[in-house]
Amino acid sequence: MNDASTKRHSRKGLYAPFIIVLVALAAWTGWWFYLTRQIETRLDAQAETLRRAGWSVDYVKDGITGWPFRAHLKLKYVEVAAPSGHAVAAPALSAEANAYQPTKWVVVAPDGLVLTRAERGKVAVRGDAIRMSVHGLTQAWPNVALELVNPVFTAHEGAEIFPISRAGRVEFYIRPHIVGSTVASDDVDMLFRLIDAKGRPDGPVEAFTQDGLLTIQTEAVIGQASALHGMDAAGVLSAWARAGGTFRQVRGEMAAGESRATLTSDLLRARPDGRLEGRVALKTIKPLPALAGLAGTPHGAVNRVGAAGAAGAAAAAGATGAGDELDLTVVFRDGRTWLGPFSIAPAPKLF
Repeated sequence: MNDASTKRHSRKGLYAPFIIVLVALAAWTGWWFYLTRQIETRLDAQAETLRRAGWSVDYVKDGITGWPFRAHLKLKYVEVAAPSGHAVAAPALSAEANAYQPTKWVVVAPDGLVLTRAERGKVAVRGDAIRMSVHGLTQAWPNVALELVNPVFTAHEGAEIFPISRAGRVEFYIRPHIVGSTVASDDVDMLFRLIDAKGRPDGPVEAFTQDGLLTIQTEAVIGQASALHGMDAAGVLSAWARAGGTFRQVRGEMAAGESRATLTSDLLRARPDGRLEGRVALKTIKPLPALAGLAGTPHGAVNRVGAAGAAGAAAAAGATGAGDELDLTVVFRDGRTWLGPFSIAPAPKLF
């Protein structure tokens, strides 16, 4: 029989879960504030390092929000200029990471970018989305993805017109190169996509595509990647070229209007002036329209005489029908692009 002397059950156990939650929330809040202070400190330190190396870096911090699970950094009036004269500016940048995974960031330019191309002037870039993600900041080479969705390129007054006026997508990816299950110490993989690009009026891309669209997909292994450093006037690719940097295992596809091609190259390298050297093998379908288009370019860097000669050689080889295929070799040498004995344009320039 129960009586008043019976001990009452303690209610302390009912409060224990709430106390644990409050302690965990306080600890997490402390971590969040520590993390955001570290983000701001490291941002300022990196900017100062670049300034000491001759870069110009300007931005206004608009605060960090996102508690409790995100770190959302907002910057305004961002401008980063290299000693080479190349620069990028944005009215606003938004960078975000999960507080529990601060080595993975997504950066968005909601109001577009302005690119400065040294002596060629500025071009504004607007689109449905301009974003970059960086994953694995503790790795020797992080995974980087840059995406532009429906970008439109508009040259500023007095600047050289940009080769393309718009595109469906522009994508660029790099990641560590893996051989078997081992990460290569001095190689990185690269993938570039330019999808449904429209050339500027009366420009070489418009002529090459016969007023159509240009799509290029290229992948390669970048060798001597550890040499991608240095802050001199020529930029990081200059130091890489001096160190013997290479593009290996180059593979790609291209569609220019009704012309098609697949491309392969075992090795390409950069000259001291930044222009590519090497050979690229092309398996083409209907190459004549593209070559004839280059020959008819109104003005610019394209050698119309050389392009006309190359078109004539392709026609002589029988590449005139709707389903004709032809193997061609493009050679980058002496700063020029050669198709057989015909010089048709300057070689691609990396810096």
